[in-house]
Amino acid sequence: MKRSAVPKATAGVSVAALLLLAGCDVPGVYRPARPAGDGPYVFHVSPDGDDKNDGLSPEKPWRTLDQANRVRFRPGDRLRLKGGERFRGSVTLDKGEAGSPGRPVVIESYGTGRATIAPRGTSGITVRDTAGVEVRNVSLVGDAKALREGVGIAFRNSLPGGRRLDHVRITDVEARGFQNGISVGAEKGATAGFGDVRISGVSVHHNLESGLVFYGPDFEAGRPAYAHTGLRIDRAEAYANTGDPKSDRRNTGSGIVLGSVRDAKVTRSIAHDNGAKSSAVAEEGPEGIWVYDSTRVVLENNRSYRNRTGSRVDGGGFGLDNNVSSSVVQYNLAYGNDGPGFLVYSGQPTGAHKNNVVRFNMSWDDARKLPEYGGIVAYGARLKNLDIYHNTVVMRTNSLASADEAGVRPPALRLRDGMSGVRVRNNIFATDGGPLLLTESPYRPGTVRLQGNVYYSTGRWSLGWGADSFTALDGWRGSSLQETLDAEPTGSSQDPCLPALTVPLADGADARNLVPNCAFAAAMGPGPQAGGEDVGPVDYFGHRVPQAPAVGAAQPRTAD
Repeated sequence: MKRSAVPKATAGVSVAALLLLAGCDVPGVYRPARPAGDGPYVFHVSPDGDDKNDGLSPEKPWRTLDQANRVRFRPGDRLRLKGGERFRGSVTLDKGEAGSPGRPVVIESYGTGRATIAPRGTSGITVRDTAGVEVRNVSLVGDAKALREGVGIAFRNSLPGGRRLDHVRITDVEARGFQNGISVGAEKGATAGFGDVRISGVSVHHNLESGLVFYGPDFEAGRPAYAHTGLRIDRAEAYANTGDPKSDRRNTGSGIVLGSVRDAKVTRSIAHDNGAKSSAVAEEGPEGIWVYDSTRVVLENNRSYRNRTGSRVDGGGFGLDNNVSSSVVQYNLAYGNDGPGFLVYSGQPTGAHKNNVVRFNMSWDDARKLPEYGGIVAYGARLKNLDIYHNTVVMRTNSLASADEAGVRPPALRLRDGMSGVRVRNNIFATDGGPLLLTESPYRPGTVRLQGNVYYSTGRWSLGWGADSFTALDGWRGSSLQETLDAEPTGSSQDPCLPALTVPLADGADARNLVPNCAFAAAMGPGPQAGGEDVGPVDYFGHRVPQAPAVGAAQPRTAD
């Protein structure tokens, strides 16, 4: 139930840089002129260097980051830090510095191993009102003050006039011990942020508020605009970002958060064990990987597990939150989260949450703390045109201590009011006696349509349809007018033979346990062609989807 994840204003300029910006020299420190000529130059920093050196070779490096901050970087310049060494201080690039997409400024390690930047109570690397910057193969480690006020790597755009800054690369970087590990934002008064952003191979962990976050200005549904565009995140791992127990008004403790982005993709990334210390009284909580105020976002081939919430909200694996449109969540695995595996939610009646797809995902034993959610949950004000198809959801309530104690069992699928144009087709919903489906109202097919799904329970078969409860598929079908196509029955309560119904949920949960292991497959209601979905080329495992796909997230191997 989140509104945004905008971080507080954070520091990011070293003392030396502040003095220089004010036109002051730093007492007792040599200030070199930029070398003559146009460059570009490669500057080196090493603990065995000297700030009176020119820094232009590994043999004559500077000694401190303060010295590096005294040079105005130009396109093509490089700042290289000796690998395996630790550097106190921070690096700041301001307006008028840095590079261009063709000639970026690069901050990187040289020699053996990663260099570590350890700021004194502030941010590690700050890039302000400029771009054409690449950060490679460095570690950033914050101290106690940086945990409250700093960012490992911060990109900030405060330029007026909607000027977007292009070309950001962050590769093979670790950031820990900060308020946010990596943060990219459009500051107050600015309408644009950054474009052509590539983040890969990063590890953001043990930060206070989030691992990796993008944010922008407040969303206006009448004039939708997005600060950042052309974003790609690949192989990011965000874990043990604890959340702030003192933050009662904002959500904290998420892994990866995308706000105010257009044309974005997150692939092969992992978010786990986040949110453990988030506020117990906050009105909104963290998620593993989630999106808000954005359009044309794809979350694909990611895992999100054991994420927590301190309060009674959120704490799930994946989320499409307020004002998300034309986005796709596909080929992802969620398991063991406090909240839902997959949440689609609109808390604002803007009409901007629309045209989204959740397909070929797997959820296994989610909603462990909060049974009022479920494996997949969708609801919200004026949410429209949502497709949920070819997912596999297993809910084993006998493994959920909090649910058993409360006598409440989370459903495989939960639908609440406020939505229209919702289509739920060709999914597998399986429980060990908990409800297969719970809805807030008895929806007519024009509002919510369910077709071709499997509803299977190893225990008592139950389905809640508004105020009514059903113990058999046929009775619900006849009462609700759901699970029919051209007056013919669809759907099934046949056993899909999923090992996950009996196999314990262990660390490193194997998605193969969510694949049918019997002759269950083909004739399970109408195929997705009958439903009209664009199923895409492959299933969860990357196997080719046949012309008449089987239900669930995994297609039989014979389809290859």
